[in-house]
Amino acid sequence: MDEVKQAIRDIQHFGEEGGVIPVIDVASTSTFLDPEDMEKVFRGELEGRYLYSRHSNPTGVDFGKKLAALEEMEDAVGVASGMAAISCSLLQLVPNGGHIVCSQTIYGGTYALLKNIFPRMGIAVTFVDPNDVRAFERAIRPETKVLYTETVSNPLLGISDLKAIGALAKKRGLKLVVDNTFTPAVVTPSRYGADVVIHSCTKYISGASDLVAGAIISSKDFIHQLVDLNGGMAMLLGPVMDSRISHKLYLRLDHLPLRMTAHSRSAGYLAVKMEEAGVKVIYPGLKSHPQHELMKSMMHPEYGFGGMITVDCGTREKAFRLASRLQEEKFGLYAVSLGFSRTLMSCPAVSTSSEIPAEDQEKMHLSPGLLRLSIGFTGNDKVMSERFFKCYHEVFG
Repeated sequence: MDEVKQAIRDIQHFGEEGGVIPVIDVASTSTFLDPEDMEKVFRGELEGRYLYSRHSNPTGVDFGKKLAALEEMEDAVGVASGMAAISCSLLQLVPNGGHIVCSQTIYGGTYALLKNIFPRMGIAVTFVDPNDVRAFERAIRPETKVLYTETVSNPLLGISDLKAIGALAKKRGLKLVVDNTFTPAVVTPSRYGADVVIHSCTKYISGASDLVAGAIISSKDFIHQLVDLNGGMAMLLGPVMDSRISHKLYLRLDHLPLRMTAHSRSAGYLAVKMEEAGVKVIYPGLKSHPQHELMKSMMHPEYGFGGMITVDCGTREKAFRLASRLQEEKFGLYAVSLGFSRTLMSCPAVSTSSEIPAEDQEKMHLSPGLLRLSIGFTGNDKVMSERFFKCYHEVFG
């Protein structure tokens, strides 16, 4: 059995009443038989005790252990969204001001947080080309504390050289934070030096587009810092993951590897057909992708190259027309987000990357006509391909 599936399987649960899965503990607060024990918890002298669900919850702890096993790290904490995971992690790592070196091709919400909000808190951020590790190194200052990147960039599907960036972080005594939302199970960033791994669990980890959640995976020490009663950002900012959400995600992790394999199969099939037809397509699984070999060197090959594809339609108007026709032909749904069982489509320049100013989009080579496709696995690949080309030829001739 491959390592990812084995890691998930090794997290066994034996319920108090014999259940093979944990129960949903919905209690907001926990009982102490000895009042002195509660006092010790608040003083930080007694660990491993449940106090209040904003601090920890049995169902949330079970989910954290399972997700940490998937990412080959020690511990994890669930939070209310992917953005909560990013903001809490970075604020914990840069508590008194400092400097972050960040990939310039990242999710628009992350960009807005680092560009517009963090400077108000005395945190400086330098954005660099993620394809140039030397740019990361040149941007490091004496006050730099964190290097930040996405395994596969949103939305341009560039691949970060995690080996080189991880080695740089270690050499310079910095923390490497990696958003692995696009590639759970496919890539394990901790193998290449990531100190903190972020997920928007809303996406592939959920897989059903029915909830919003995030997670932070790291060392036991860092997770303990995040939920510390006096200084923990996940504790004091309050983005707690509800125990019902924790329970759903705990169960869905079991079939995450199967779903990622299915997404990759369908995306790979369509990307090859697109390239053969002369469509301007980007997909890491294509040999034409400039970082195809880099991706191969980091990924677990049995899960494929992921489910994300981009098509450059040239102009926003043509991207809109194509997306509209594809939705009419039941190829997919025009909606933000990703990781759903059905294909989701959006135009990042005016949606999920709209927080990034036009001049910065141009620096990133983000075309206004880019159409991002999160390929689902429902339906027959051949039929879905035929639907795509029917609409494509109507728009482009």
